[in-house]
Amino acid sequence: MGHPKFSQEDFFAAALAIIAERGLLAVTVASISARLKSPTGSFYHRFASRDVLLGELWLRAVLDFQTGVGKALDAGDGLAAALHTPAWARKHLDKARLLLLYDRSDFVQGDWPEALRGRVAEMTRRMEAGSRRRARVIFGKDGREEQRLAQFLISELPVAVVRQHLTRGEKPPPLVDQLIRTTYAAVVADYRSRRKR
Repeated sequence: MGHPKFSQEDFFAAALAIIAERGLLAVTVASISARLKSPTGSFYHRFASRDVLLGELWLRAVLDFQTGVGKALDAGDGLAAALHTPAWARKHLDKARLLLLYDRSDFVQGDWPEALRGRVAEMTRRMEAGSRRRARVIFGKDGREEQRLAQFLISELPVAVVRQHLTRGEKPPPLVDQLIRTTYAAVVADYRSRRKR
């Protein structure tokens, strides 16, 4: 028996391209199959449903993104973790748009297979545990205030300044990095100044 003509990666790539061109609602089994010129049965041979494909696609994007943040934190570099968002968005524009322009609830479905739900639950646990780690890297402490500030610096700020560019389908310009650096330095300096009083 020969190799299948279409791989899982082909279906992921087709779905991602459709999302980038026409939005999430345009992704259907029929639109994916039409893009690949594949029989519908090829889709169902690999995925139980459209929602399962989208869930897998979303989870893969999250894990790919988190790898870079994790490496920066492992190196003890909070600023690099914050700057990972625009760098990753430039390199993976379509994945960044999927991850940052849509809500998690657009992908997380109750009828997913148990294995996929388990993988998402594990990823969520790691993210929640990471808030203390982010705070320790930036501030040397992991209290409530430090966690909140670290969340702002590594997650909320970079997403806010990148999102408008992703909405327009463009890569974040270098100015985005400067805004993140300036804000990061100001927040850390303010925190240290208040702690010295």
